[in-house]
Amino acid sequence: MATEMSRRVLRGLNFCIVDEADSILIDESRTPLIISGGAKTSASQYTVADRFCKALKKEVDYVIDVKEKTVNLTDDGNKKAERMFGIRNLYDPEYADLVHRIHNALKANYIMIRDVDYLVDADRQIQIIDQFTGRVLPGREWSDGLHQAVQAKENVEIKQETVTMATITYQNFFRLYKKLAGMTGTAKTEEEEFRKIYNMRVMPIPTNRPIQRIDALDYVYARKAPKLRALIKEVKERHEKGQPILIGTVSVESSEEISAMLTEAGLPHEMLNAKNHAREAEIISHAGEKGHITLATNMAGRGTDIKINDEVRALGGLCVFGTERHESRRIDNQLRGRAGRQGDPGFTRFYVSFEDTLLIRFAADNIRNYIEKNFGEEALEAKMVTNVITSAQKRIEGQNFDTRKSLLEYDDVLAKQRQIIYDKRDRIIEGRAIDDLIDEIFDTTGNFLANKAVPSDSREKLVSGKDLVKVVEPRFLPEGSINPNLYEESPVEECAPDLGIVIKDRYMDLRKSWEVEDENKDKFERAIILHCIDQNWTKHIDAMARLREGIFLRSYANVNPLQDYVNEGYRMFRECLEIAYVDSVLNLVNLKPQKREPEPQPEEDKCANCPENKGEDK
Repeated sequence: MATEMSRRVLRGLNFCIVDEADSILIDESRTPLIISGGAKTSASQYTVADRFCKALKKEVDYVIDVKEKTVNLTDDGNKKAERMFGIRNLYDPEYADLVHRIHNALKANYIMIRDVDYLVDADRQIQIIDQFTGRVLPGREWSDGLHQAVQAKENVEIKQETVTMATITYQNFFRLYKKLAGMTGTAKTEEEEFRKIYNMRVMPIPTNRPIQRIDALDYVYARKAPKLRALIKEVKERHEKGQPILIGTVSVESSEEISAMLTEAGLPHEMLNAKNHAREAEIISHAGEKGHITLATNMAGRGTDIKINDEVRALGGLCVFGTERHESRRIDNQLRGRAGRQGDPGFTRFYVSFEDTLLIRFAADNIRNYIEKNFGEEALEAKMVTNVITSAQKRIEGQNFDTRKSLLEYDDVLAKQRQIIYDKRDRIIEGRAIDDLIDEIFDTTGNFLANKAVPSDSREKLVSGKDLVKVVEPRFLPEGSINPNLYEESPVEECAPDLGIVIKDRYMDLRKSWEVEDENKDKFERAIILHCIDQNWTKHIDAMARLREGIFLRSYANVNPLQDYVNEGYRMFRECLEIAYVDSVLNLVNLKPQKREPEPQPEEDKCANCPENKGEDK
C-alpha cells in the first residue's frame, strides 16, 4: 500500500520462525488478514436493521442452526422486512446491501454472545475476545459491517464501516516466505494440515523429563448444574489439603458464573480473563503456591510456566480442572500441559455435561437421555463417552480444516491477481523504467475506446466513426482531432492501435508543455498511474468479496462454484485493470501541473533594530 519506497516497513520475505505455530498457522487462519481504510455506510442504517431484528420472534420470523452457527429469516420474516422497509421484494438485487445489513444484525443479536465472543469495556467500546487464548484483541474489528452490527446491538457509538484496502489469508502470507519454521507443544494432531497447506513436517521432541502427571477420565453429566456443583465440591476437598488448583473455562461468561459459586462456597480465588488480563503475569506467578485457586479463561497460549515448590510436589502438584471440552483437542492438551511441567507431579480432569456448547452441537440426544435415566445427577466415568466427545472434536476440527481449505482455494484466485497488481506497483514505486507499462496503458485505452464505438447491433463488430468521436472527444483528444470517415466501418483490431498511438502522441506533447522539472514530470506520471491502479484494485477486492458470498448458490444448478469463481474472477480482474488504465490516461491527458511559486518571505521586524527601540520593551 506504500506510495513510495521510503514508506515501506517490511524487508524481503526470506525466513520466518513462528512461536505457537499451531495457534497462528491453523487456529487464526480461518479469517483472512484485512487492512481497512476510508468510510462506507452511515451508522443510522445499522441501527434500523438492529431494531428490526430485535422485534422478530424465534422460530416464527427466524431460525438458528446451532451446528453451523447460522441464523436466517423465514418466509414470515422476509414479509415483515418487506413491510418494515416498504419494498416489494427483499431479495431484489438493488436491496443487496439491506439484506447484508439484516443478516449481520441477525448474527450480532442471535449468534454473537457478550462476554464469550466480545466484551464492552469501560469506555463503551466493543473489544473482540480471542476464542483461543481468552485475551482481548485491541485494535481488531470484524469486517464487512459485522462490528457495526454488534455496536448497534449493544447501543454503543457506531464507527463508520471501512473499505477493505488490502487482504490476504494467513496461509498465503506465510507461504510467501522462502523458509518457514515454527514451534509449539501441540502440533501432532494437525500434522496432515501442516504438510498439505504449508509443506512443513512435524518433528516431535521428547520431554526433558518423564511425565508424571495423571490425566484422569472425564466426569460426564447429563446436565450443567450438577456438573458445576460436583466441580466446586472437589475443588473444596483439594483446597482443604492445600493443593493449588487451576480451573480452565472457555468463556468470560462461564468464568464469572463459576467465580460466583466459588465465592458462595467461601473459596478465595483469583480470576484471569479478558477483563483483567493486565494482571496476568502477577496472577500466574502465584498460581502454583499452596492453597491458591486460579480461575482462568482459555489458558492455551498463555505461555507461562506455573512454578511449584517441594511442599506442593508432596501434595500431588498442581491440579487442573476443565469446566468443558474445547472445540479443538489441542486447546484441551494445552490446558492439561499447565500441570506436570519438567517431570513434576500433577493431576488433570475435565468436567463435561451434555448442555455444553460442543455436545449440544454434535452429540446425539439419546446418549444424554440414557445418562440422565440411569445415572440421574451422578457422574459417568467411561471411555465410551470420552470417545463420543473426542469424535465430536474431530468433526469440528474437520469442519474447520474444510473452512480453511476452502478459504485458501478461493484466496489462491485472488493471490495470483494480487501478485500481478503488486508487481506493477513495485515497478512504479522502485523507479524502474516504465516505458513498456506506459505503452500497455495507452494500447489498452485505444482498444477500450474502439470497442465502445461499436454499435450494439453490428454483427461484424465494426467501428462507427460518429460514435468514436462521441467516445473520444473532448475527454481524450481535443474536438476536431478525429476524422470520422477514416474510421467508419473499420475493424476494432485496426482502429484500436491507431487510436492508442494518437492519444499517446498527444500526451507526450502535453508532457513537454508541463511547467515543471523533468524529474517531477516522472513523479506526477507514476503517482497518477499508482492512484488509479490502487483505487480500482480496492473496488475489485470488494466486488470479489461480494461474488464469493453468493457463489455457493450456483452449486444448486450443478455448477462447480469454485470453477465459476475462477472464471468470473479473472473476467472481473481484466475489467479492473482495463478501467484502471483508462482512468490513468484520462487523468494524464487532462493534467496541467505548474511550478509552485516561492512563498513570500515575511518582512523582518525592523522595529527591533531601530536605534530608538534598542533596550526598550516592545
